[in-house]
This record gives sequence, structure tokens and C-alpha cells, in this order.
Amino acid sequence: MIDLAQLDDLARRLSGLVPAGLRGDSAQELRSELQQNFRAVLQSGLGKLDLVTREEFEVQRAVLLRTRQKLDELQRTVAELEARAGAPDSPNAPPR
Repeated sequence: MIDLAQLDDLARRLSGLVPAGLRGDSAQELRSELQQNFRAVLQSGLGKLDLVTREEFEVQRAVLLRTRQKLDELQRTVAELEARAGAPDSPNAPPR
């Protein structure tokens, strides 16, 4: 999921967009409440997205790389076996 520090920073930036006319003691409370609400909305919205962590991404990337290597190896093996058996379209080739 997203880093909570980044989420807090974004919520702070959004609450910083409160118009200057609302500054003062009550404005500080409003900004604090807005910041909390922004954080909750952002966290909820991002939680609904189908995101993965960097670690999960890297694990899947490694699995995909190993799968690709195995596929390449199998393709080479099949090509070698076909070459030994003769061309696939030759009359001596066994039917598939």
C-alpha cells in the first residue's frame, strides 16, 4: 500500500490550500480537521484500488522472468527435437 508518511504529506498539502481568510485559531482547528478528513478519504480511496506493494511486485517480476527463461529453454528443446526428427512438413516426419 502507499507509504503513510506520503499520505500524511499529501493531506497536509491539501489542508494548506485552505483560503487565507480562514486563518486564525478556529481556522487552525478547521485545517487540522480537514487534514484528518483528507487523510481518511485518501486512505479509503487508495485502499479500494487494486495495488500491490513493491515487494509483491518484485516477487511476481522474478516469477515472470523465471517463467520466460523456462519457456525459452523449452522452445529450444522442441526445436532441437523437431530438427532431429526431420522437418515437420517432410514425408518421413511422424504425424502430430
